[in-house]
Amino acid sequence: MMGMSFLAGQRRWVTGGALLVVAAALFAWWWAVRPAQAPTYREVKVTRGDLDITVLATGIAQPRNRLEIKPPIPGRIEQVLIEEGQLVAKGTVLAWMSSTERAALMDAARGKGPEEVKRWEDLYRATPILAPIDGTLILRKVEPGQSFTSNDAVFVMSDRLIVVAQVDETDIGQIKLNQSARLELDAYPGQTFEGRVAQIAYDAKTVNNVTTYEVDVLPKKIPSFMRSGMTANVVFRINTRRDALIVPSEAIRVRDGHSYVLRPNPDSPGSPHEQEVEVGLTDGKRTEVLSELNEGDALLVVRLKTGSRNGGSKSTNPFMPSRKR
Repeated sequence: MMGMSFLAGQRRWVTGGALLVVAAALFAWWWAVRPAQAPTYREVKVTRGDLDITVLATGIAQPRNRLEIKPPIPGRIEQVLIEEGQLVAKGTVLAWMSSTERAALMDAARGKGPEEVKRWEDLYRATPILAPIDGTLILRKVEPGQSFTSNDAVFVMSDRLIVVAQVDETDIGQIKLNQSARLELDAYPGQTFEGRVAQIAYDAKTVNNVTTYEVDVLPKKIPSFMRSGMTANVVFRINTRRDALIVPSEAIRVRDGHSYVLRPNPDSPGSPHEQEVEVGLTDGKRTEVLSELNEGDALLVVRLKTGSRNGGSKSTNPFMPSRKR
């Protein structure tokens, strides 16, 4: 009896499993053949405005030419005449120094009195350290009385500060010499200033499989708060359209090399019609329209309700590909 009960239980389990398999197959078939959910539409307008095509990059403020000033002979600094951050002209005396021999003679003269010091100062004059370029003193490494060797850099100067930007290899083809750029320092958000491309590197740098090229951006006017080593955001201006007809890029559909938009159909609100258009510049989010549309025209963007089998609430239109910016 117990064996018969066990067999009956097994049959029930097999029957139940078969029914579940059949039910799953029927559900999968229904899901595949059920009618596609009708799309809904969101209306957008053709507007008029300015369109700026840009490339974004980050960079570091640093001297364009960094020059270390080393004395010709070892000795001692007698007097320093300038401070860090001061602008100086080429040939300006930065400091007075004594050679090792003069320093020893002057120390001996001081032990004999002021007259002896004055006599030796007239006989053995101090040596000037001159600014070799027009620029800014960005580092002062010595103080009066400090000794040094001929290998020690006592001052560091720069002709002017620039921003060295790291531009991705996918964008470097759009960067040209003398191209305008907008600069903003992380330390001073909101305070932008203008610059231009002064140099584009020929040699790439690859870090973590990312290849970039260095682009020197020369500020038109260096702000007083700019310091070497500051991080900067750089916006390179690639192209600009003023007072252009603009539509959201998601309203553009591309097929066989032609661009189309959806226009409302007054006679059949649920069945809009396609209209071919000619497009111009795009920044990824907005696209310039060159023909067939007027300011204020209504366009439709297709979107499906959340949970549809085509997935999410996004439009199924093949939108114009956007550029990463």
